[in-house]
Amino acid sequence: MMFYSPSKGEMELNEVIIDILNYTREDITRSYKLLVGSDSHPHQQGTCFVSAIIIHRQGKGARYYYNKSMEQKIKSLRQRIFYEASLSLALADQISHLLKKYGQEDMKVEIHLDVGTHGETKDLIKEVTGMIVNSGFAAKIKPDACAASKVADKHTK
Repeated sequence: MMFYSPSKGEMELNEVIIDILNYTREDITRSYKLLVGSDSHPHQQGTCFVSAIIIHRQGKGARYYYNKSMEQKIKSLRQRIFYEASLSLALADQISHLLKKYGQEDMKVEIHLDVGTHGETKDLIKEVTGMIVNSGFAAKIKPDACAASKVADKHTK
């Protein structure tokens, strides 16, 4: 799976993890959050899905990486939201395994979901956050879900 970094270009997931670990070592006095989120947007030729990885150096910037794919058109909002969540969950799981491989199992991944208490997705919050939390990850919803609602969303259009 290939990712794109605005500052580094195309990278494989393994390279992304190495870059994240190097980034966190640049300033060990800071706290970091590792965020994953996905978003989608229907297009005429199908549905565009974007998954984003963000390493947030709290109080001092961030780096992000994203993967973009075009899938068959999904008209059901419920189905799209659950597919987005499953993409994020699978990615978070891969990241966790790679972090463990590099001796960084203490770095936790937070999953950002493109659902919120306002709008059409409010009825899905309990189900989709339950899916994430029951899989062992922290889940955030809008407005606290910047990985999905800001970064991934930016690249779906």
